[in-house]
Amino acid sequence: MQYPIKYGAGSLCVDLPDTQSVTVVTPRHVPPLRDPVAAFAAALDAPMGCPRLEEMAVPATVAIAVPDETRPFPIKLLLPPLLERIFRAFPQLPHEHVRIVVGGGLHEPPDAAQLARILPENLDGCTVVAHDAQHSPLRQMGVTSRGTPVEINAAYADADLKIVMGMVDAHQFAGFTGGAKGVVVGCASAAMIARNHSMLCRDGAFAGNIEGNPVREDLNEAGVLAGVRLAVNVALTSAKEPAALFVGDPSTVLRHAAKETSRLYGHELKQRFDIVVASCGGAPKDICLYQAQKALDAARHCAAPDGKILLVAQCAQGIGDERYEEYVCRFHSQQDLMRDFAQHEFQMGAHKAFLFGRVASAHELVLHTDLAEADVARCLLRKGDAQATLNAWLAAKPAARVGILTHANSTFFYSL
Repeated sequence: MQYPIKYGAGSLCVDLPDTQSVTVVTPRHVPPLRDPVAAFAAALDAPMGCPRLEEMAVPATVAIAVPDETRPFPIKLLLPPLLERIFRAFPQLPHEHVRIVVGGGLHEPPDAAQLARILPENLDGCTVVAHDAQHSPLRQMGVTSRGTPVEINAAYADADLKIVMGMVDAHQFAGFTGGAKGVVVGCASAAMIARNHSMLCRDGAFAGNIEGNPVREDLNEAGVLAGVRLAVNVALTSAKEPAALFVGDPSTVLRHAAKETSRLYGHELKQRFDIVVASCGGAPKDICLYQAQKALDAARHCAAPDGKILLVAQCAQGIGDERYEEYVCRFHSQQDLMRDFAQHEFQMGAHKAFLFGRVASAHELVLHTDLAEADVARCLLRKGDAQATLNAWLAAKPAARVGILTHANSTFFYSL
């Protein structure tokens, strides 16, 4: 029997015996919002935990943080009606005093071509800023109780009214994306991101959890210190269409959006699999190796102790992060890398190598990808054809239980 798997903008199929024990773990089907723009207008009329825009003090400047192209947030659909609402609420506000800050955290800042793909063609005179965590001017806005310095892009931090737009997705150690994360990671300094992410191995830091999660609680606190007033969060269907939309206070919105995302992408883990086929869910989730790693979190949680994992990720933009690439290439084995990571101060990039190594040192891991075999090997990983790899694994263990995760980057499991 053939099973289609998303791969970049297209798909590939793997063929498994009709008698094989196969479980396909896929997002629950829900219809998309019939009219997301109308739903957005209704949400702006009744925001959660904060006043309507029309009831806020008139700002001299407004900043709106939006994600880069690694996130399938529908910016072109939702940003124009938000701008229209802002200018209607504050008719004296000069349009050039509204700043659209494209925040990708430590990702390379978008160039002109990427901005054209991300943003609506007509921004009605608003100013566009591409955040660069290494070089953008920053503002110091305090320190969280866990010691994270809140350092935010100055173009965003200096605004009177601060808004963030983003999707809510399972996150392997922050619990969920969304809330203020698009600002306090997306528009933050490298030092701030590193300090927050250094808590990734602490108790409570796992996908699907926001209560008692030190990474997420730190982000929420940072959002308050940064002055983020309004969040626009969207839960997406597996077809990347809006399934639910939430507007209001960032932490309040996050709680509601996380419940909806859990309904879509959270699964009870009833068994573990001898073979896990993990697709990131296609583009943009598998845009590069750095992003594709996130699929391995769900894969490792549902793999048997001696289970094998096939990661299916096109990686059209290559490895995706120079810090990760420079760090991983220092070592000859995952074991050496893991020892070094444990012995030294936390570093961004190195943390991604650790997350790969955590899986690759515990499971046989093969990557089906467009990346060159030499590049995969430099990252201490093994490239292989999906069908050939599965054939070999099944020949060695014909009765293997196979799990196929169709959207592994977004999937998380409740405890067995």
